[in-house]
Amino acid sequence: MAAMGTRARAAAEVLARTPTKQKDAGLLCAAMVIRANVDDILKANATDMEAARAKGITGAMLDRLMLDESRVEAMAKGIEAIAALPDPVGTKIAEWDRPNGLHIERVRTPLGVIGIIYESRPNVTADAAALCLKSGNAAILRGGSESAHSSRVIHESLIEGFLASNLPEHAIQLVPTTDRAAVGEMLSGLDGSIDVIVPRGGKSLVARVQQEARVPVFAHLEGLCHVYIDKDADLEMAREIVLNSKLRRTGVCGATETLLVDEACAATHLAPIVNDLIAAGCEVRGDDAVRAVDARVKPATDADWSTEYLDAIIAIGVVKGVDEAIRHIATYGSHHTEAIVTANQATADRFLNNLDSAILLHNASTQFADGGEFGMGAEIGIATGKFHARGPVGVEQLTSFKYIVRGSGQIRP
Repeated sequence: MAAMGTRARAAAEVLARTPTKQKDAGLLCAAMVIRANVDDILKANATDMEAARAKGITGAMLDRLMLDESRVEAMAKGIEAIAALPDPVGTKIAEWDRPNGLHIERVRTPLGVIGIIYESRPNVTADAAALCLKSGNAAILRGGSESAHSSRVIHESLIEGFLASNLPEHAIQLVPTTDRAAVGEMLSGLDGSIDVIVPRGGKSLVARVQQEARVPVFAHLEGLCHVYIDKDADLEMAREIVLNSKLRRTGVCGATETLLVDEACAATHLAPIVNDLIAAGCEVRGDDAVRAVDARVKPATDADWSTEYLDAIIAIGVVKGVDEAIRHIATYGSHHTEAIVTANQATADRFLNNLDSAILLHNASTQFADGGEFGMGAEIGIATGKFHARGPVGVEQLTSFKYIVRGSGQIRP
């Protein structure tokens, strides 16, 4: 692990100076190799899936682990989309002149070496590698045991593409062991080699990283996302948004876990939405007002309001308007993603301005909480902290900045 850190630091120094065209060429070659190796990737993934089923992992985890031709193609397209993005390195964020004639520029610069620790999502191997390379960073990837075979073949494909463009061999390294001790080594910073850690996984992994890391962390502990249906919501729009927010993919961090409905529209909106969810195979847990409209609704406990199910389960509550919805979300939410459905712009603005989550949506599904959907090509994760990066972490968020000051002989009196 120490040797990997040393190699990564050397590669980061090269990548920080690598021209945009060379980085983009490497990314395009990597996408091409991934497409060419689709059969090998799917074969490796089948091995991972078989082992995961034998271990009895959850349906949500299996969904995250599973690859098919369309997901491999999406992986390749994501790399190409990242290649097409403007290069953030060297970009002037701001510039100004001082009365003494000094000209000051704030310029984006790579973070250096990024450690990514993830569990059952093999696509993270490609997304993280491409985002780090584009932003001039080296990366050390430590995937979970569930995705070990898939990640290895994807990593080999990436490196083949990068080497074809004369990029550093150790620009992106994959930790070759699933021993948990390797995670501890990364969290220690590898003797100063790692500049930031990004965890992608379940609550226990992220909690461990946040507790033990000796370097900065970009992370969210859980995605406890909400949709609020206001009294001025269009019913058909609300039905479609709720179904998509909860059930498009239940295992992603942007999946809605709690639905709040304004009591002023409960008589017209609640029963159809509850019926839609149950008909689609979703278990509904609700308060007394929700249970009164459908006998199939199970009673919600206090724990349900603070649970990230990552499954076809949703908690529904009736609230007295937008202010109570805001208070509920502020009390139980994880500052990840919240949505309001309403035709009333003033109500929407109140919701958007008074909540402090990383992503807030008006009349749209919470499943848009994704860097690709934000036009970032992909994301390395969703950050819910308040420092440096927040929301989808893309190429710009993987840079810091430095100040360049130009003078003409000034000295300070």
